[in-house]
Amino acid sequence: MKDKSAAPVLPDRDAILAGLRGVIDPEVGMNIVDLGLVYRVDIGATAVTIDMTMTSPACPMGDMMVDAVKAVLDALVPPGTRTEVNLVWSPPWDPSRMSETAKKHFSW
Repeated sequence: MKDKSAAPVLPDRDAILAGLRGVIDPEVGMNIVDLGLVYRVDIGATAVTIDMTMTSPACPMGDMMVDAVKAVLDALVPPGTRTEVNLVWSPPWDPSRMSETAKKHFSW
């Protein structure tokens, strides 16, 4: 007989980041992970929290990208798991946060 009280298995950080690589900033055509927009991935016992930013506080696509991140989390975590996406502005984003892949993409 299965123990119904066992906690659901949550994806690990790498699996979440892999999913988030599917979220593209439409203004620049690069995923949010390589752009360095994902600041924190916290996987708790019953919740997954993402802290992320935008390249600019005036980013017109911010709401769309946050919604896309929420959709990725909803697809990755078991039903009933709490998910939270926080849009943060400190520290401010700058190009030094980009991966080497993104820097090459932009010829930096």
